[in-house]
Amino acid sequence: MNEQRANTMRDAAQLIGRVLLAQAFIIAAIDKIVGYAGTAHYMAAYGVPTALLPLVIALELGVGVALLLGWHTRLAALILALFSLVAAVIFHHQIAEPMQLVLLMGDLAFAGGLLVVSAVGGGRLSLDAHREPATSAAPK
Repeated sequence: MNEQRANTMRDAAQLIGRVLLAQAFIIAAIDKIVGYAGTAHYMAAYGVPTALLPLVIALELGVGVALLLGWHTRLAALILALFSLVAAVIFHHQIAEPMQLVLLMGDLAFAGGLLVVSAVGGGRLSLDAHREPATSAAPK
């Protein structure tokens, strides 16, 4: 495979990966808005103050859109990874229940993918690529 094709495939994979990760948080935020009372009740059942719900929605929606667009991608991915880990610990710690274990593993997988995005950045098909100055590959 030539270098140009490899670069194109890498760029597409980074974009698709960002979109797939981001959409989960954006849709979750919309679901929380639509089902606000139910989400508040769910949070309260786990001892989480319902006053945090607007912040959770803002985080999932705002940082999810930033990740989608590739804007401050590394930071956005890191924030969402940490959020996923916290959510996993709070809501899916009952691993004796098979469904809770599946949900825990999903949260951990999201966190892992987001940490990879945080490490590699948004790629060439991101807003970051258009705001950061290009670095020279040639030594000075």
